[in-house]
Amino acid sequence: MKAQDFISAQDITTEEIQDLYELAKDMKANRNKYIRAREGMSLAMIFEKPSLRTRVTFDVGIQQLGGNGIFLGPNDINLGKRESVFDVAKNLERMVDIIMIRTFAHSICTDMAEFASIPIINGLTDHEHPCQALADFFTMWEVKGDLKGKKLTYVGDGNNVAHSLMLTGARLGVNVSVATPKGYEPDKAVVEKAKKDAERFGAKIVATNDAEDAVANADAVYTDVWASMGQESEAEERKKIFSPYQVNSDLMAKANADAIFLHCLPAHRGEEVTDEVIDSDQSVVFQEAENRLHVQKALMHELLR
Repeated sequence: MKAQDFISAQDITTEEIQDLYELAKDMKANRNKYIRAREGMSLAMIFEKPSLRTRVTFDVGIQQLGGNGIFLGPNDINLGKRESVFDVAKNLERMVDIIMIRTFAHSICTDMAEFASIPIINGLTDHEHPCQALADFFTMWEVKGDLKGKKLTYVGDGNNVAHSLMLTGARLGVNVSVATPKGYEPDKAVVEKAKKDAERFGAKIVATNDAEDAVANADAVYTDVWASMGQESEAEERKKIFSPYQVNSDLMAKANADAIFLHCLPAHRGEEVTDEVIDSDQSVVFQEAENRLHVQKALMHELLR
């Protein structure tokens, strides 16, 4: 990778994603081959938001590369309050080799990248979730083969996951449709960026309020929780607004017969997705979750040059 950091899906080229996927595929098949690849290197994991998959996949991933992970929770740092982002960056760059940060404001992540001389990985911000999108399309590639011209439809809130799916999909030549209720559309600037990229790679990005139309002829159907962390007070109201956007067997029937179902997890069963879909043969959500490990291992391997 040419870029030192991975903050946004736009930090990585199409060719770099493809190379990363080949490396992740080899890592998945040959775990012991890379056990000393980054021996002795340290990863600082800053968590302002909790997570099962991000915590485990980064921690296990760096261990499987021969390094070690250091967990730093909200009480350890309290970014911007107990200690500034600048001071944290300047301390950690002298102590560890790479930093993963999972936080709220996207500016915290970009500031960390600006201030620290070591690689920074965005483990999630309110604006983007690029590692998740890399794992999502890697999973789709495993199941569907060549991604160019395929269609992925995201149904639900126009959130950070939707943003990263559009930006990453555009660079891979994947047609991405995002269907949301009115008032919950993805950021217009992100949509425009994705559309410009999509034009270069022969893909199409669509933002709509019509879930059934968006799902038509989809090769993959994707959803996420209706209320993300920090939006708990809106959860009941969102249930009413988003209920027509539930991914159930009727909506899945609008997609291609061999379409797969994706979800970044955790899932609120009975809300954004029904049991009959998430537990069906079409669902690859646990394969997708596992692939966070392999793709992030490959990402760390490349950033730790």
